[in-house]
Amino acid sequence: MDDRWWQRAVVYQIYPRSFMDTDGDGIGDLPGILARLDYLAWLGVDVLWLCPIYPSPNDDNGYDISDYCAIMAEFGTMADFDRLLAEAHRRGMRVILDLVINHTSDEHPWFRESRNSRDNPKRDWYIWRDGRDGRPPNNWESIFRGPAWDYDATTEQWYLHLFTRRQPDLDWENAAMRAAIHAMMRWWLDKGVDGFRIDAITHIRKAPGLPDMPNPQGLAQVAAYPYHMNVAGILDYIDELARETLAGRDAMTVGEANGIGPDDAEEWVGTTRRRLSMILQFEHWHLWSDHPQAARDVLALKRILGRWQRALHGRGWNALYLENHDLPRVVSRWGDPQRHPRESATALATMYFLMEGTPFIYQGQELGLANAEFANLDEFRDRFAHNRIAEMRASGLSEDAILDEMRRTGRDTARGPMPWDDGPQGGFTTGTPWLAAHQDYRSANVARQQADPDSVLQHYRALIALRRREPVLIHGRYTALAARSTRIYAYTRGEGDERIAVVCNLSSRPATFRHTGFALAAEGLLLVNRPVALHGPRHALRLAPWEARVYRVAAE
Repeated sequence: MDDRWWQRAVVYQIYPRSFMDTDGDGIGDLPGILARLDYLAWLGVDVLWLCPIYPSPNDDNGYDISDYCAIMAEFGTMADFDRLLAEAHRRGMRVILDLVINHTSDEHPWFRESRNSRDNPKRDWYIWRDGRDGRPPNNWESIFRGPAWDYDATTEQWYLHLFTRRQPDLDWENAAMRAAIHAMMRWWLDKGVDGFRIDAITHIRKAPGLPDMPNPQGLAQVAAYPYHMNVAGILDYIDELARETLAGRDAMTVGEANGIGPDDAEEWVGTTRRRLSMILQFEHWHLWSDHPQAARDVLALKRILGRWQRALHGRGWNALYLENHDLPRVVSRWGDPQRHPRESATALATMYFLMEGTPFIYQGQELGLANAEFANLDEFRDRFAHNRIAEMRASGLSEDAILDEMRRTGRDTARGPMPWDDGPQGGFTTGTPWLAAHQDYRSANVARQQADPDSVLQHYRALIALRRREPVLIHGRYTALAARSTRIYAYTRGEGDERIAVVCNLSSRPATFRHTGFALAAEGLLLVNRPVALHGPRHALRLAPWEARVYRVAAE
């Protein structure tokens, strides 16, 4: 197995709009990120993933890009970005950019040219089709709800948009368009960025002929789309992209990969394939997005994550994550924010952080933030939320039922301002923030948790330090323990005398962990999230609710 810098790294995802505002307009900016680099260095992260910072009309909060090679004015200038990149590098941190190449904004010059006329040279850079008797070309529905086609009266054809109607899909069958994407990526790499997180990458190829398909029901973001997700031939595009942009460069690439399972993963991230560094898989979204807390299924979580660990050991690399900008906070989804907020946040962190792969932290996750609260439906800003609300209203749900659903599943619940201190607006801005300050900012903020040795923040810092100093936590084999337990998530990393055991009670009830073949002793205790009484070697541990322990395994 290769030993690459990104395998030893910890990634911190920044949502620039909500990270830190320095000019008082209520919107985070690049100088704000620069101002907080020392905090990120103190935390110990190695890579900064910046959500889109390009010009955009913000129909999907920056994931609708209107210029790939510039900076959104709200965030600053290219000179600001250059300073941020240089200062991050000076502190030993790398920077990867979020890149959307499945689609652009409808304000991108490419699309403006494309829609001018049917014979425009860039017409075929996007997917245009004739309708069927005044209706769209096929029955596809947008991932963001509603038809996936929009009619253009000027040229009397329909264009495809898998997301919002202002995000027209690029046609990856067009070689000239692909060459332009490759050139743009090389431009950023030549500028010094260290790689990319590539949005919606499994959707870039569509099935020939664009046939009708059974549209998925339920939460569409984690559903199957057989004719525009992981379609046969897509890896030819990935091979070309890797060859034309990444060959000879020491870059990190992370694909957002809906529709990829562990059996397919090696094709995307296998060390012999030289395609992507890792992918963000979606399988555990089903567990965290489709069910309330009462349906927490630890057995299913162990099966899913265990399969990914086994599938890629020695053959590829995992990306490890619990949160991102598309998910509500994990403490609200799977923890116990009322009775055990700190303990559940740290137990969940310990559970995923020490597996084989590169851990990702989404801003605010390291503070154990719960979902931001919303008083009414008008407070939601996300386009997908607006579409979901309209859909639920049309189905006859009451306003109270819709608000309850959105408080639980809405993406805005994790997109609010980062709480830095207990001052006005949590120290995020001197103005009015674009989303309200978190309801807990006076008690859950960076300054307070930095001063508290028992805080969630300090636990994340300890996890990062532990992973850095223990080589077995990088490439050691993952072996599941307590496979039948409905409350305990436990595993070892490594083999023989070089093993570390991770034992987490993911429930609000006490639980007993029993094991054979090795002993866990007090002198081998490396990390805990609750006070632990000293003990001799044991084969059974009684764990309090949401207790997590990490041991160096003692030989029998």
